[in-house]
Amino acid sequence: MRKPLVGTAAAALFGAAAVVGTAATPAAAVSPADSAAGSTSVRTAADRTPSFEGTVALSNCSGSVVKLKHSKATDPALVLSNGHCLQEGMPGAGEVLVDKKTSRDFTLLNADGTDAGKIHSDRIAYATMTDTDISLYETTSTYKEIKKKYGIDALRLDATHPRQGRAITVVSGYWKETFGCAVDGFAHRLKEADWTWKDSIRYTMDCQTKGGTSGSPVIDNRTGKVVGVNNTHNEDGERCTLNNPCEVDRKGNVTVRHLNAYGQQTYQINSCFGRGNQLDLDARGCVLPRPAR
Repeated sequence: MRKPLVGTAAAALFGAAAVVGTAATPAAAVSPADSAAGSTSVRTAADRTPSFEGTVALSNCSGSVVKLKHSKATDPALVLSNGHCLQEGMPGAGEVLVDKKTSRDFTLLNADGTDAGKIHSDRIAYATMTDTDISLYETTSTYKEIKKKYGIDALRLDATHPRQGRAITVVSGYWKETFGCAVDGFAHRLKEADWTWKDSIRYTMDCQTKGGTSGSPVIDNRTGKVVGVNNTHNEDGERCTLNNPCEVDRKGNVTVRHLNAYGQQTYQINSCFGRGNQLDLDARGCVLPRPAR
């Protein structure tokens, strides 16, 4: 899990924490000015490199304003990021946060990567690092209000499982960079320190993400929809340690892929939110972990 936590005690914990001006820019990183470039080896004529529209910068991570299957223009807008990007600290293994008060601002980006303005949240609708690594903030603005004030549309969350081989782009609002690659495959279980995630997206090696890209939307270039949220990268080749996730297959065999980056699938979120963008963990088809009772 790679995010900047400069100036906090957690910075010592994350050896790969990003510091502006010191982190090396990966070869696959693309700035707003040349975001049309990318990994041509995985592209087809139908693919388009996503813009920055709808993405956000957090104080320590990236994120995006997302619409779900049942979302309407008058619903409170949701911001998607990682569970490990919470200001309150990372949830422990097995911990699930629901309807938790917070106060957090997000910098909304225009299509060209420039700052459009701020949106605010006073509630974490859902967050966990169990089975997946996600946080969903309910903002104090509706999709309609954001569109009227900033001219920006939310990104649409895909309701289907991502496809192997498809060209994808990790769009970082924090760095205002994109990272282009393809879906290399899926890890049955991805283990990092105390946390385990299910059916994680493994990127091809073109996506060399860095601290601050945590929480970035993973966008299918063909559909333009969000299929995942970027969350980790094996930095040192270590086995199942912090910042060094390992893959565990159905038979329990462990594989370490040095420098491989990963994201968590997001299609499951659609089944857990109903009318008014309200969380319903008892809804049919919802498989997100529930809080301990």
